[in-house]
Amino acid sequence: QVQLVESGGGLVQPGGSLRLSCAASGFTFSNYAMTWVRQAVGKEDEWVATVYSGGDITGYADSVQGRFTISRDNVKNMVYLEMNSLTPEDTGVYYCTKGARFTTTDRGQGTQVTVSS
Repeated sequence: QVQLVESGGGLVQPGGSLRLSCAASGFTFSNYAMTWVRQAVGKEDEWVATVYSGGDITGYADSVQGRFTISRDNVKNMVYLEMNSLTPEDTGVYYCTKGARFTTTDRGQGTQVTVSS
């Protein structure tokens, strides 16, 4: 079955950086777009970024454009989210999901990102 395992979250000061990773298994990874979403306490899911199957086409939410970079490795079945210039508004649980922005079908357990001084 589909497994998505996120890692790399933690506590970081405003202006800092983190790199999230997602290990995927149980499906033909290279055939699918992959998406990161996040959820802050008391709020609904917020789409963050999508990388399409070949890795050359990406999309970002306006709130992270220019600060975050999504990428993938179709050999290692990994998805990454490089996050720079973090602000407290980036705090939340980050989930790796299988599929494109409006067609995600599975997600991992999430990794907590906390941006605070």
